[in-house]
Amino acid sequence: MHQFDSAQLSMSLPADRPPPAATSPGSGAVTPVAELDLTTIAERLDRDGFALTPPLLTPAECAEISGMFDAEGVFRSTVVMARHQFGEGSYRYFGYPLPATVQRLREALYPPLARIANTWASRLGEPRFPEDLATLHARCAEAGQHRPTPLLLRYEAGGYNCLHQDLYGDVWFPLQVAFALSEPDRDFTGGESVFVEQRPRAQSRPMVARPGRGQGLIFAVNSRPVPSARGYKRVTLRHGVSEILSGLRYTLGVIFHDAK
Repeated sequence: MHQFDSAQLSMSLPADRPPPAATSPGSGAVTPVAELDLTTIAERLDRDGFALTPPLLTPAECAEISGMFDAEGVFRSTVVMARHQFGEGSYRYFGYPLPATVQRLREALYPPLARIANTWASRLGEPRFPEDLATLHARCAEAGQHRPTPLLLRYEAGGYNCLHQDLYGDVWFPLQVAFALSEPDRDFTGGESVFVEQRPRAQSRPMVARPGRGQGLIFAVNSRPVPSARGYKRVTLRHGVSEILSGLRYTLGVIFHDAK
């Protein structure tokens, strides 16, 4: 279920800097999920609502996943964004069983992100999330959510994605990850990841990030806790993509809860 915001962005926004990593985007080497600096990631999620990882996918894996876009029998549905006023571009939801690399990422990333999600839940006085993905999916099934949500997005020149949230039902996990499958300034220009934080009784805060190929961009699905005079308050985050100026931009979205 997508919820879109009509806000217009017309200013230059500061880009987030990635956490320290032993590898660099485009180097071909990757960092195992088990070796991620979760302390730094958690700090940046607390600060901004999003955080960049070192490369978690090799160039070959990025090319393999991008190459699936026109494949038959891999996806359960396709969305042409212009038809729904979501933006310009298209995306396809993978069907079960997920491709091996997508399934591996989903399973490996969930437990460490669940620890961060449960810290957030504790700050807000909300129920904890399961420590394993299978239990989360069992909760989704009880709520009538059975359809997989990982998706592959493709933007051509002129494409963009309006500000939105990826909720899909009553049960949702508060973090998701978008993987850059294309290299900025080589495969495409423009196309920054855009975030707008809607703060209570304050003007909205705009931010951008520009991950390199293979990097993951972890961000809040709906909202996150921020310190306040009375403990913590909830702030809402929406995300989108600025206009692609040239080339093709492919992105893999890994969402952990299932959809109705």
